[in-house]
Amino acid sequence: MTPESPKNPLHGTTLAMILEQLVAHVGWAEMAFAIPIRCFTHDPSVKSSLTFLRKTPWARAKVESLYLDCLDEIRRSSDQSKDR
Repeated sequence: MTPESPKNPLHGTTLAMILEQLVAHVGWAEMAFAIPIRCFTHDPSVKSSLTFLRKTPWARAKVESLYLDCLDEIRRSSDQSKDR
């Protein structure tokens, strides 16, 4: 582990966790609008998306970027659901 790892917001977060949180937070339609790739626009599923994203670095980078853009909102909504 490098000294920078703890500062990386993606450290310890799997691609599956990223997808599941994005789907729960913004939904498939918003994801397809932000990143127009077939695995989001036509019969989307986490499994098919993972298969594509693991083979396609540019698409994975876009998904990770979208996740980082939404991360504060995802954490806030997660904290609010824990408080209930």
